[in-house]
Amino acid sequence: MLGASASPSCQVSSPLPPILPAAQALFDKVATYLELDDVDLIKTAYRFGERAHEGQFRKSGEPYITHPVAVASILADWFMDHQALIAALLHDVMEDSGVTKLELAEQFGKPVAELVDGLSKLERLEFQTKEDAQAENFRKMLLAMARDIRVILIKLADRLHNMQTLEAMAPDKQKRIAK
Repeated sequence: MLGASASPSCQVSSPLPPILPAAQALFDKVATYLELDDVDLIKTAYRFGERAHEGQFRKSGEPYITHPVAVASILADWFMDHQALIAALLHDVMEDSGVTKLELAEQFGKPVAELVDGLSKLERLEFQTKEDAQAENFRKMLLAMARDIRVILIKLADRLHNMQTLEAMAPDKQKRIAK
């Protein structure tokens, strides 16, 4: 479970909320092809992400943790390994809650921290035009593939889920995101 090194926003301070049905479905799905210890690590990552995203909501009004769970579920459909699934569950914690790469490495190991950091780096750069941004994102994805293809697969699952849930956005934003 989480140790003393977890950031204050991620420490257990109250009873744990019930596990989301989608998260339980994820755990059941991965239990069909992963070792029990790996499934337990995924459950720990879920709780860590749940605490890190506490009080955060998607445009639809759903708790934010539903998005990382959906991304991890897409990856589980592809039979991805436990490190990729953990990184999917934690893919926004560095940007959205102040969790550090070091904290992730201490809790879940360096490979997971590297995956999450790689995903965060794909989001950080800003550009003058959308075309420049798309070209740079493609370049970054190719570089990331050279290091670890899982970064790209997690990012694709993230993008897929975001596209599947555009209905909560204003029509003009839906069109902009879909391009």
